[in-house]
Amino acid sequence: MSNRFIAASSALLLSACIASADAPKVAVDIAPVHSLVAKVMKGVGKPDLIIPAGASPHEYQLKPSNAKSLEKAKLVFWIGEDLTPWLEKGLSSLAKDASVTALLDVDGIRLLDFREGALFEAHDHSDDDDHDDHDDHDHDKHAKKEDDHDDHDGHDDHEGHAHGDHDPHAWLSPQIAKVWLNVIAAKLSEIDPSNAGTYFANANSARQDLDTLSEEINKMLEPIRDKKFVVFHDAYQYFEKDFNISASGAISLGDASDPSPARLAEVRKRVVDEAVECVLAEPQYKTGLVKAVIEGTGSNTAVIDPLGVDLEAGPSLYENLIRNLATNLAKCF
Repeated sequence: MSNRFIAASSALLLSACIASADAPKVAVDIAPVHSLVAKVMKGVGKPDLIIPAGASPHEYQLKPSNAKSLEKAKLVFWIGEDLTPWLEKGLSSLAKDASVTALLDVDGIRLLDFREGALFEAHDHSDDDDHDDHDDHDHDKHAKKEDDHDDHDGHDDHEGHAHGDHDPHAWLSPQIAKVWLNVIAAKLSEIDPSNAGTYFANANSARQDLDTLSEEINKMLEPIRDKKFVVFHDAYQYFEKDFNISASGAISLGDASDPSPARLAEVRKRVVDEAVECVLAEPQYKTGLVKAVIEGTGSNTAVIDPLGVDLEAGPSLYENLIRNLATNLAKCF
């Protein structure tokens, strides 16, 4: 091996180490958002993931390594307190020197209210805003219906359903993810202007990839567009809106609570009465609840995952997450 080759290799390794050392320290709450940030930071550095994909965002307890990541961070991206209200205290105490961005609060996206009750009405997609115009609309995200949390006495299992003002699972909309990519690039450029060109180029490339992904998913879901399915918990309405499909109901009231017997009976009745063909489980939750709903009905079941439990963290996770969700849903029929 020539001395010239060794010198060139050493110089390349040294420059890579210097670039990594100079990269801004960034911390991100959940794996799907971490994936988006990793896409934008490609070639500059890697963000730290706070909540592993296999852990529940509702119940996770910060580890010393997480606390260290937050203390060192110059920039933090998190979904917001509607998903992880417990993290707000950690951010205020550990990430005091960081610029913190709650992605549910950014302009240009439309947040959805929780759907209450075990059964859902079909979406009226004719009233939906065109998702292609997300970047040009500043939706009134913070307007809250006066009766959002009133008159819930009819929901026998509503007690203990602690959630924020909106459904926080917005990352399951690739159109919202496109908006976030630009926000991420802009925030990174503010603290690291020397790499702004790379951040925005990466964000633009990632946006194009999500457009291609959305075309792929639409083709995949076209044959089942009008089919009926039930989800384990109501986490998928952003995905549903993007791809013009509609869940018929949810077994569990929320991803942090178990359904009551009355709720299970209500969902099972719809599965039987309307010949619902697919009831979807999730990897983190009790399969016995799904079996109780579909037993003797002839309905199929499949597993879908809103967080990427079995996926490797990094730039590819987001697209794999959305693709797997659609693939497993389509295979259920």
